[in-house]
Amino acid sequence: MVLKANRDSDTKTETDGSIMTNLDAEFQSRFRDALHAGVGDMAQDGAMSHGGTKLGERALEIAARLSSRPMSRAVLSGFVRLADAAAIIVIGLATFYIYVFPSEAFDLHYAAALVLAPILAVALIQASDGYQVAAFRTYVSQLGRIFTAWTIVFGFFALAIFFAKIGDQFSRVWFASWYAGGLAFFTLFRVILARFVQRWTAEGRLERRAVIVGGGMAAAELIIELEAQRDNDIRICGIFDDRDDERSPPVVAGYPKLGTINELVEFARLTKLELLIVSIPLRAEKRLLQLLKKLWVLPLDIRLSAHADKMRFRPRSYSYIGSVPLLDMFKRPIADWDSIAKRVFDLFFATLALVVLSPLMIGTAIAIRATSPGPALFRQKRYGFNNEVIDVLKFRSMYNEMSDADARVAVTRGDPRVTPIGRFIRKSSIDELPQLFNVLRGELSLVGPRPHALGANTDNKLWDQVIDGYFARHKVKPGVTGWAQINGWRGECDTPDKIRNRIENDLYYIENWSLPLDLYILFLTPFRLLNTEHAY
Repeated sequence: MVLKANRDSDTKTETDGSIMTNLDAEFQSRFRDALHAGVGDMAQDGAMSHGGTKLGERALEIAARLSSRPMSRAVLSGFVRLADAAAIIVIGLATFYIYVFPSEAFDLHYAAALVLAPILAVALIQASDGYQVAAFRTYVSQLGRIFTAWTIVFGFFALAIFFAKIGDQFSRVWFASWYAGGLAFFTLFRVILARFVQRWTAEGRLERRAVIVGGGMAAAELIIELEAQRDNDIRICGIFDDRDDERSPPVVAGYPKLGTINELVEFARLTKLELLIVSIPLRAEKRLLQLLKKLWVLPLDIRLSAHADKMRFRPRSYSYIGSVPLLDMFKRPIADWDSIAKRVFDLFFATLALVVLSPLMIGTAIAIRATSPGPALFRQKRYGFNNEVIDVLKFRSMYNEMSDADARVAVTRGDPRVTPIGRFIRKSSIDELPQLFNVLRGELSLVGPRPHALGANTDNKLWDQVIDGYFARHKVKPGVTGWAQINGWRGECDTPDKIRNRIENDLYYIENWSLPLDLYILFLTPFRLLNTEHAY
């Protein structure tokens, strides 16, 4: 489906009657199809400029106050669950070896109790909302629920032992000591946790930073409803809207309008935003498409406000902030525990690769220094996560005086700038091995879209000017290798079709990421490097 965007469409614009009032899945898929397929006249409007966009003074002032990275609430809750489970096991083992061993052996009955207790306790605390961040802020209200859950666990054990007639298999002193030790741990841990969570909340590290896209009455009503929610962890940083002050007031419900949609890109990078809430009514479909076409390249959760719309979708179509309904359009890729798992994956395999490949890397550095004057390593500025500029390391493959730090001129077959050693290490991709240090520094991932140089171009056009939605590939950290590379899209990109195919592969990887996929790409990379057809 191809739609033509109307740049002047208002929030009250009619949408030619094509809006559906009950087919929520199809409604959302229409947005996604239009965004990914390219939306006619929106190609120019949708291009995100990576340079030349300057924020206003107020936006810069707010961005400076919110430059620290927030803490993941999902990771914090998960850590507390793990800490509870581990402590229950440790206390059970400790009391056993203090009070029971060696008079009784540690048999299957004790092992079963140590496995079941943390599972039941964590499940019951979870059921009572004991792992919500709001519950962590005060230990008084949550200790009653936790003590109840812990007591139910031992009540279950008592009933199970009674009906199974295995009371003689367990030490009563052990059970009593384990129960008391658990109560002591939960009390101490929750008191300490509450202190930390209160401090992190005051510092703004546990908030979800959000901006409202679209102003006027719709934004005002949304903000009022959000602020009315109990234990609301949303911090509204401001409002962004392309319309002038007559159609979109400079201040809405006490929050300032900080700039246009294009300026939002730079603001999102500086403030580490997590959430964009689009307050435009769903009936203004054309304007929504215009906005989403610009916004989908950002590594953020993007949701549409549905609180004031007359259309009602099935309950499972909504997510909620308190009781405020929102429609999920795009989610941050590789977030929370996924990002931790990927980081551990990167650190382990990058360290292993450096140990195994260090003789090759040392030999390469010696060969480069011996055959041409200049340093062995070459630093080049490239785009990283969320368009941040990073210094990527490579083995120098060109004569030092001919190096092209901005990659303005692509390397071609027989390029005279490339040294004899450089030709070999480029074909074999040995020149990329120093990027393992970028991985350890957290600037790159082992697997991801390859980082492109700032000046990379085709036919004298920067790649973001060639491919609409180009910057969507920066939703995740770039990688040393990637899905595009193992599918044959490495080396020279001298035509728009080549860079388009590479970007399509990058977006496929982002949308389908998993650790097994990373492992698969990593495993295939050495074999795919044998194909040097486009590597010069």
